[in-house]
Amino acid sequence: MKRTLAALAALCVLIAVASVPLLSQGAQQKAGRPLVTMEQYQRWQKELSNWGRWGKDDEIGALNLITPAKRKQAASLVKDGLSVSLASDVPLEKLIDAPCPAQWSMINATANGASDQIAFPCIHGAGNTHLDSFGHIFFNGKMWNGYDATTAVTKNGGATKGSIHGFRNGIVTRAVLYDMPRLTGVPYLEPGTRIYVEDLEAWEKKAGVKVGPGDALLLRWGRWARRDALGPWPINGAAVGFDNSVIPWLKQRDVSIIGWETPTYAPLPEGDLPRDAVHNFALTILGVPLIDRANFDAVSEAAAARRRWEFMLVLAPMRIPNGTGSPLNPIAVF
Repeated sequence: MKRTLAALAALCVLIAVASVPLLSQGAQQKAGRPLVTMEQYQRWQKELSNWGRWGKDDEIGALNLITPAKRKQAASLVKDGLSVSLASDVPLEKLIDAPCPAQWSMINATANGASDQIAFPCIHGAGNTHLDSFGHIFFNGKMWNGYDATTAVTKNGGATKGSIHGFRNGIVTRAVLYDMPRLTGVPYLEPGTRIYVEDLEAWEKKAGVKVGPGDALLLRWGRWARRDALGPWPINGAAVGFDNSVIPWLKQRDVSIIGWETPTYAPLPEGDLPRDAVHNFALTILGVPLIDRANFDAVSEAAAARRRWEFMLVLAPMRIPNGTGSPLNPIAVF
């Protein structure tokens, strides 16, 4: 009888451990997960590709999934009329986590008015919240939808295909916030943590909501909460992000936009794929625009106060002809 009870107790422990999201398990267990190999990654580039899905001349990719019905669904989520910014402040000085700040100056200030100017030397820099278009990243000379990047994007002419100008009419859709620190009750995750499908689906179960076709997936790990607590650090060398094994799940869910506080996890385990593997795959193969370097702390608080993790998302990138991205102030509306 004692042996039976002991066996049952051991089984219960095993079941309990198996049901715990990977984020709350020890680093040693997570380190034991197999890494996605380059062979798998290259195979997925063919098996999971959205090239040609919306026609050979398409330049907006998964934004095709944001139909008028999807926009109406997003608008129906507005109950309180509260709007929340999802951007970080534009850095105006060089910092350890913002190595390429914007250049701002007041060029005129009189009793009758004032005028200033601003320039972004690095739209895709580590300190700026921005939207990536498909002219930003290529695989072996090919960009989104199979366009020849060597002729479609040049230093002198910019992006004649897949530019941010293609998004000029704005983007309005349903967004779902995946708040990973709230999954396990911590203020932020530790750099190097990888987020798996199991973690995302554990959050869906906890929050009672999940992302689907045409939606925006917003991933929060607490970058800015950590910065508030510990100060700035070299963000490209210490961050949290999707494990590369999430790629097929992103394809299956048919998301139209992905937003995150950092585009990858770091440091990388030995033998891992090159940095930004998910970032690059999403843009080039899935045709999913990316909200890069966002700040989801305020929207996390607003969502938690309402116990509602879905809301309308509004994006209005600048109309930059032939640009590969745009500074962005995403707005969530509850």
